[in-house]
Amino acid sequence: MTSTSAAFAAAKAENRAALVGYLPAGFPDVDGSIAAIKAMVAAGCDVIEIGLPYSDPVMDGPTIQAAVQQALDSGVRVDDVFRVVEAVAATGTPTVVMTSWNPIERRGVERFAQDLADAGGAGLITPDITPDFAQEWIAAADARDLDKIFLVAPSSTDERIEMTTQACRGFVYATAVMGVTGARATTSELAGPLVARARTLGPAGLPVGVGLGISSGAQAAEVAARGGIGADGVIVGSAFVRTILDHPGDRAGYLRALGALTEELASGVRRGA
Repeated sequence: MTSTSAAFAAAKAENRAALVGYLPAGFPDVDGSIAAIKAMVAAGCDVIEIGLPYSDPVMDGPTIQAAVQQALDSGVRVDDVFRVVEAVAATGTPTVVMTSWNPIERRGVERFAQDLADAGGAGLITPDITPDFAQEWIAAADARDLDKIFLVAPSSTDERIEMTTQACRGFVYATAVMGVTGARATTSELAGPLVARARTLGPAGLPVGVGLGISSGAQAAEVAARGGIGADGVIVGSAFVRTILDHPGDRAGYLRALGALTEELASGVRRGA
């Protein structure tokens, strides 16, 4: 069992979903992102996703695009991402990197995988490559016990969902909204059927994490509810990013706000049990 799997198992033992929090490395700056993520961990995040800033985002909406561009403009590079990973992983919280494939290929798959493992990272979320085109990454990850987290969507055929989930380790990322990331006022009616299909077609026990623009404790409870969507993990990104954007230059302010938001979301995943 990997550290990510263990975090999901621990949440399940408490009869709740895991809370997965996302922030880009280097936003608003490298030290600030470390402080921000540690605040999220302290307030209740079970798993952390660290975004690797990339100039050509595949699925990021305007909120995350703004954060990523700020990080890039400040000179953040891949080595800085691993520095953030190392600092967060040192808290004992499973830490995965979400990245487009290009930076991995540019650095070299073996080198990237080893750097991630050396930093204490738990694995990778790769939104723009599917398992049938990721053989080199799968081999490198397996050699280092790194999680391989691929994405499924409402448009995925049963055949694609089965192939994708069979290749995953840690959890499978269910993108229950057809479109880019961003906080939304309501949850998607596509989420429940997608979770059910991933569970039916995937290997027994593989957790299903859902990301669909969650921004409140009430939405987190709905996504986690066993009588509703029933996700094993509630993934939140844009809401955390927006909290920092709303406090420009005010680290103390955004750290307090991040803590409050995380506590609300953590309470939500427990209400959904």
